[in-house]
Amino acid sequence: MSSATVELNTTEEGEERALSDINTTPLVDVMLVLLIVFMITVPVITHTVPVDLPEVSNEATKTKPENINISVNKEGQVFWNQILVKDNDELLQRLGEIAVMQPQPEVHIRADRETRYENVGRVIVDAQRKGIMKVGFITLPAGQGPVQ
Repeated sequence: MSSATVELNTTEEGEERALSDINTTPLVDVMLVLLIVFMITVPVITHTVPVDLPEVSNEATKTKPENINISVNKEGQVFWNQILVKDNDELLQRLGEIAVMQPQPEVHIRADRETRYENVGRVIVDAQRKGIMKVGFITLPAGQGPVQ
């Protein structure tokens, strides 16, 4: 039987000493690889086709008299141009009447922030079923309070 000997870092007195040297070679290798990757990818990312883009400002939508405003309050009641719609069948009938008009008016939906999504979704599905092509949502610009 042979015995293997393990040699520790020992001083002449026989005391064991822990290795306190950190091998930095893997760290340097990783940093060099990352540097090369960034040097190659940054020019590719910043290279774009020069295009002179138009400058516009976002203007509030002008409500035309022929547009239809559908409002949904927090209780889920639906209003057609501020007139209460009794039930879903009446809403479908009114949407069907405007769907055949040429040009077709836009439908703008205003919903209370407290209303359930289900109530707004029902109006959107009804408009889609009747073939309304332009449906928009009316919101407040950031920083404005609720409309009374």
